[in-house]
Amino acid sequence: MQNILIIKLRYIGDVLLATPTVRAIKAARPDVRVTMMVNRGTEDVLSGNPDIDELIALDKGSLAAQSRLIAGLRHRRFDTVIDLTDGDRSAFLSWTSGAPVRIGFNDEHRWRGRYYTQVIQSMPGVRHRIDRDLEVLKPMSIQAVSKDPQLWLTPEEEHSADQLLDQLGVQRSQPMVILQPGARYWFKAWPPERYAELADRFRSQHGCQVLIGGSDQDIDLAQQIRQRAKSSLVIMAGRTTIKQFAAIAKTSALFVGSDSGAMHIASAVGTPVVALFGPSSPREWGPRGGPVEVLYKELDCRSCFHPTCTRGV
Repeated sequence: MQNILIIKLRYIGDVLLATPTVRAIKAARPDVRVTMMVNRGTEDVLSGNPDIDELIALDKGSLAAQSRLIAGLRHRRFDTVIDLTDGDRSAFLSWTSGAPVRIGFNDEHRWRGRYYTQVIQSMPGVRHRIDRDLEVLKPMSIQAVSKDPQLWLTPEEEHSADQLLDQLGVQRSQPMVILQPGARYWFKAWPPERYAELADRFRSQHGCQVLIGGSDQDIDLAQQIRQRAKSSLVIMAGRTTIKQFAAIAKTSALFVGSDSGAMHIASAVGTPVVALFGPSSPREWGPRGGPVEVLYKELDCRSCFHPTCTRGV
């Protein structure tokens, strides 16, 4: 094993949770060249990571673009592919790379299993995603020393975050608290009126500066919270890059939010996290890194994920 490709075609949090696996490989075999392929839009959580020699951000693109991608993979002459995605597309890319060793998962027992030279059999029961990813190291007799995800920040990225806070009028003399109300699926999210009430408590009882985080899609939700709140809040949603958010979280006193990539980022940089879990299990997706408090009711419907649920919150 000299030239390895690791594939993780998932969301931001999933990619960040793969970093302990990458770190374990590099620690055991520092001579190995590690290339990692992720979906476009998630690559920033890996930028600056010293365990990765090359980063490939995958676009969906046209048929011609896909053909160039496949040709580029073959040109790199990988000897080993580790697919952490457990998906059809990543399995196909593993096979087309031409690598003689291809390791991956096939929990659904689909046709993609034939694209691997070795399929990792998942352990029974619910396991954390980090522990599951680390199972791919067994065929290589590699063990992980640390299981905490890592995100790297440069002084320039931290300075950029400071400049944004200045633009937003954030008072650095007050402790900052980040509330992250958005979630990829609505049934993972806590109601906005409860975030507003929590924000008022932080302001009145602790004198905190409350920042409402989120993506472009969460701006309306952030405005709803600010309108419901009695105190002054700062909307940060839609204003930060991944690294700016990470740098701001690093200097914040607390992060409160739902199961999301932002939650994993905050925990990875050491921010104390209060994680609000609905249908997803913290045993599988809970944050790792900084101090964590998980609120999870284990509702009887937690495994449904049905988008038309009418049972309410």
